Amino acid sequence: MKKIIFTILFATALLFPQSENILKLEHQVKQNIVEFKQSNPLQTTTTFRKKSTGLAVLYSLLLPGMGELYADSYSSGKFFTISDGVLWGIYIGVNSSANWKQDKYQTFAVTNGGITKAGKTDTYYSIIGIYLNIDDYNNQKALERDFGAMLDRNKFSWNWQNNEARKQYRDIWSSSEQSFNDLKFIAGALIINRIASVINAVRLVSAFNKQKEKELSWNVSVGVKRSLTLPTILTLNFQTKF
Repeated sequence: MKKIIFTILFATALLFPQSENILKLEHQVKQNIVEFKQSNPLQTTTTFRKKSTGLAVLYSLLLPGMGELYADSYSSGKFFTISDGVLWGIYIGVNSSANWKQDKYQTFAVTNGGITKAGKTDTYYSIIGIYLNIDDYNNQKALERDFGAMLDRNKFSWNWQNNEARKQYRDIWSSSEQSFNDLKFIAGALIINRIASVINAVRLVSAFNKQKEKELSWNVSVGVKRSLTLPTILTLNFQTKF
């Protein structure tokens, strides 16, 4: 009987530590499962600042093509920049030619028409190319009863040597006036080029912002996976939202 009781007590003493180890093992397994589920995510978000249509308009008005450059699309904007440079080159050239012709016809009028350059208007230079002298002009205005348009002989007198000289003057004057008129068309082309660049830049900025808005964020998750029997594993997950 004593042997039986001793055997039971001995078996209980052996089983009690084993049951305690089993409980510890179970607790550790549950803890690893929880740690696996809670992977400590590290999340980063890529953001961007919208490009301003107002700045695109301003840049294109200052220099065509710069609005497109601001919108990251200079491939189309460069044509506006080139056009602007070409137009300015033409403008400078035509303006220089017009001024040179103006000086030429005024000098010609002094030499061949006997005028003085002081105090003369553009209207005066256009009139003297039509009439041979001031008397012909004043007589015509008297016949038309337009006495207010008649000129003072002491201030505005002219007298072409002959009709050929008058025609030659008229040709030089007309060429100069045509050049000055061409400047207006070139200036208009410069304005149109800017307006076209503005429209294009605004369109490109709008497209740029819409494209970027589709890319909401980049998510990066980092986790640690532990196991009782396997080595610790580091997990890295990427997620892109559109």
